[in-house]
Amino acid sequence: MTVSYGAVAFDWLGRATVRLESQTGVVIYVDPDRAAVREDAAPRDGDLVLVTHEHHYDPDGIERVARDDAVVVIHESIDGQGIDARGEDRTARVRAPPTDLSCDVERVRADESFVLGPLDLFTTPAHNEPDGPHTRGDGSAYHPEGTGCGYAVTVDGVRAFFAGHTDALEYHEDLDVDVFFPPICGDTTMDRHDAATLAERMAPRLVCPIYDEVASVNTEAFVVDVATRGVPVVLENPNPSAAGIEDDRTIE
Repeated sequence: MTVSYGAVAFDWLGRATVRLESQTGVVIYVDPDRAAVREDAAPRDGDLVLVTHEHHYDPDGIERVARDDAVVVIHESIDGQGIDARGEDRTARVRAPPTDLSCDVERVRADESFVLGPLDLFTTPAHNEPDGPHTRGDGSAYHPEGTGCGYAVTVDGVRAFFAGHTDALEYHEDLDVDVFFPPICGDTTMDRHDAATLAERMAPRLVCPIYDEVASVNTEAFVVDVATRGVPVVLENPNPSAAGIEDDRTIE
């Protein structure tokens, strides 16, 4: 299902992968994952690819969606040899470092702003608070500060915000965005309650939740919670084989 806001159409493809396409023909992907983008249907139409953190750095997914002249923006901490949020060693899966990608690669820190052609972008902090609920048994954060970022991108007058894997931070509350994509998990990121409260404080024009672990998220309850706060929300279901769900629902 495609969701449109203003001159931009959004598709959640599964996991954390989102595709944006503007009426002027600009195509953007966020955290493209091979599980969400089938190899036999790889579009290779992306002008810009944004990667938030190590856990969602997937060279195969990037190559499947990026044009030859695409720009890939990657947080500076990503090297392809990291540990995922749950402490699982992902090095057994061979992943080319960002320097091996065929596209132009730009490395960024959190809290940067820049312009790429017709696009305005800025990055935001994305991490778990060390004294918050999303920590391991030893007290270490799943996503420590400095290991990822969020992205706000403005195209054709529409600003979309992808928070990355993070807690709901005070920084986020002052952002002026049109479409907010909260990363609902509750295990290693904000849960549905945190995301609903943040959506109310941010007051975006539309909320489109994305989540990796569908079984652990009561999406219907989230939709009702956000909608009763007076914030428009849409629940978009991707390819069932990618996300494990079967139908589409929309509440405005």
